[in-house]
Amino acid sequence: MTGIGLYGTLAYGTARRTSEIGIRIALGAQRARVLRLIFLENAWIVAAGSLVGLAVALAASRALGSLLYGTSVRDPWVLVGSAVVLAVIASAASLLPAARAARIEPMAALREQ
Repeated sequence: MTGIGLYGTLAYGTARRTSEIGIRIALGAQRARVLRLIFLENAWIVAAGSLVGLAVALAASRALGSLLYGTSVRDPWVLVGSAVVLAVIASAASLLPAARAARIEPMAALREQ
C-alpha cells in the first residue's frame, strides 16, 4: 500500500512538471540532464522520507511488536529491505513520467499548459 501511494505521488508530481521539462529542453538542455535533475530531486525526497520513516519505526517498535509475526521488532533486514523496495518504486515513479515528458516535443509540452 505504501508503494502504491509513493508511486502515485511521485509520478503525479513529475508528470505535472511536463511544461517545465519542455521549457528546459526548448532552451537547449540535454534530455539526459533533465532526467537526472528530476531523478535527483525526487531521490532527496525519498531519502529524507526513508530516514524519517525508519526513525519513526524504531521509535514505535514497542507498540508494533505485537503485530509482527516471525521477526523481531528491530530486524535490520526487514528495515533495510523495506527502504530498498520503496527506493526502487520511487525510482520508477521518477524516471517513467520524466522520460515520457522528455520524449515529447517542447512545443507540445508548452501547449498542454
